[in-house]
Amino acid sequence: MKVKLDHIAIAVKSINDSIKLFESLGLKFDDHREEVVSQKVKTAFCKIDEFSKIELLEATSKESTIQKFIDKKGEGIHHLCFRVASVRELQTKLSQKGMNFIYEEPFIGAGNCLVNFIHPKSANGILIEISEKLK
Repeated sequence: MKVKLDHIAIAVKSINDSIKLFESLGLKFDDHREEVVSQKVKTAFCKIDEFSKIELLEATSKESTIQKFIDKKGEGIHHLCFRVASVRELQTKLSQKGMNFIYEEPFIGAGNCLVNFIHPKSANGILIEISEKLK
């Protein structure tokens, strides 16, 4: 499997208000909303093409990293996510090359995917998520 852009995640104050904005551009979000309790966020996805999506992230708690991001920087692009064959394998390879990850171990994220995040200090200031679709 080649690495593919899975989604661009955008931190928003209100998923519903943001959906209206993007749908006015002609995009269509699916009706499914998923809460990722461990990350204290609610998500909404919109397919862009065969592979990539836009993900809207709304905090469900003041302690959410998304709420902290919005408080510090305002709404906007939060991270890029790349679909990979094996998160654990890639994390091991990248760690051996000196890259740092936000979490020591991958965890289950939205859409039943195993995920982890490369620290922005290891990735040109960009938060990068790597994601593996579980069966």
